[in-house]
Amino acid sequence: MSADTADTANGPGDLEGAALRRSLGFRDLVVYGLLFIAPMAPVGIFGTLDAKSHGAVALVYVVATVAMGFTAFSYAQMVQVAPRAGSVFAYARVGLGNEAGFVAGWMAMLDYLLIPAVAYLFSGIAMNSLVPSVSRWVWTALAVAITTLLNLWGVRAAARVGFLVLAMEIVVLLVFVVSAIVVLARDGAERGWLSPLSGDGTQGAFALSAVVGAVSVAVLSYLGFDAIATFAEEVTGGSAKVARAVLFCLALTGVLFVAQTYLVALLEPTTSARLAADPAKQGSAFYDAVDASVGGWLHDLVAVSKAIGAAFAALAGQAAAGRLVFAMARDRRLPKALSRTDSGVPRVALLVAATITLVAAVWAASRDDGMDKLVSVVDIGALTAFTMLHASVVGYFAVRRRGGPVSWWRHVLVPVVGAAITVAVIVEASGTAQAVGAIWLAIGLAVLVAQRGRPEPPYTPHGSHAD
Repeated sequence: MSADTADTANGPGDLEGAALRRSLGFRDLVVYGLLFIAPMAPVGIFGTLDAKSHGAVALVYVVATVAMGFTAFSYAQMVQVAPRAGSVFAYARVGLGNEAGFVAGWMAMLDYLLIPAVAYLFSGIAMNSLVPSVSRWVWTALAVAITTLLNLWGVRAAARVGFLVLAMEIVVLLVFVVSAIVVLARDGAERGWLSPLSGDGTQGAFALSAVVGAVSVAVLSYLGFDAIATFAEEVTGGSAKVARAVLFCLALTGVLFVAQTYLVALLEPTTSARLAADPAKQGSAFYDAVDASVGGWLHDLVAVSKAIGAAFAALAGQAAAGRLVFAMARDRRLPKALSRTDSGVPRVALLVAATITLVAAVWAASRDDGMDKLVSVVDIGALTAFTMLHASVVGYFAVRRRGGPVSWWRHVLVPVVGAAITVAVIVEASGTAQAVGAIWLAIGLAVLVAQRGRPEPPYTPHGSHAD
């Protein structure tokens, strides 16, 4: 086996030839994470968050970043214990047992298959607005085809192209930041300078409950940073690099989200009370603020960036979904054919993931209510998997582990608080999302019962505590 092949990542009993090629560095991991999240993710939900938080939208992202930090920290602990392509599937296996591992992977699969579909749909809608003569479902299908070909080419090639796209998104974000600062210096702010952190006062005094309610929505902006962990078998330099990338990516996106929402809130001519009273204005609030303060040219620039960026966010998501499917098949929880690799690339798993994503995205693109239907369910799988991730940290370090000291704040307190946060967000999710999540879980449990008694390859985690 060559040096580029993941010869040590696979545990005993892994299927023959089911190895991934090690070719990713720290920068590549961060690029994938940022692509999946998207540096300007708050654009679409700024108005909703502004209305819900009574104008304290930047504070919402400060709190949301801290909240998601608990989940990122749990990922950093477990990726060093089980540096496997299956991410939370592998972590729950070693922390809670094989059956719990399947449930965690099954719920994460719902998220990984549908988030790219939403991103592809965003891209199709944006391109359709620029070229209305071509239906949005055509643009959506084209985006799926192009990014799937890049993923089939190989993770390194996709990372290189993704880096260029990410650079474009960062440049557009910088243009917005500089333009906003120039306008604020020249014309002053529409709201008080501290209002993005304390509220604009148009819906009464500052209310912490309003900020917490908005955090349950803002958390969705971060879904995708966890995809970094699915590339654990393709990184050079060990699992500690993956852990650093997860934490760094979350911290960086938190800074970007706080900065852009702070600036656009100062430029927003519409009060949070008016946005709350007129929900139809919430979706375009970010663009309306840019139009009114800077000009239409920046609106168009941001729209084009979002169209391209969304497609490549889907690329990162599709790559992560393919690796989760590959890992579950390699451990005999999905059909064996899905675990095959070609030159270190899980092409069969990628094609299956791409097909499912294509069907979901094109279906949504062909319906007027497709976006609402799709968006309402994308988060429930990830949040359930995050909850099981936190339980895995406690299970592995404090319950199942024999020997070695237990850090009660790192291995118990942090994951327990993190689980409380994710459960709270699940409770705040829509009834539709909860229903779909319950149905998906029921199907997974039925599959698990049907597989009872099937031998599963053993996996021995690393012998030392994750630092």
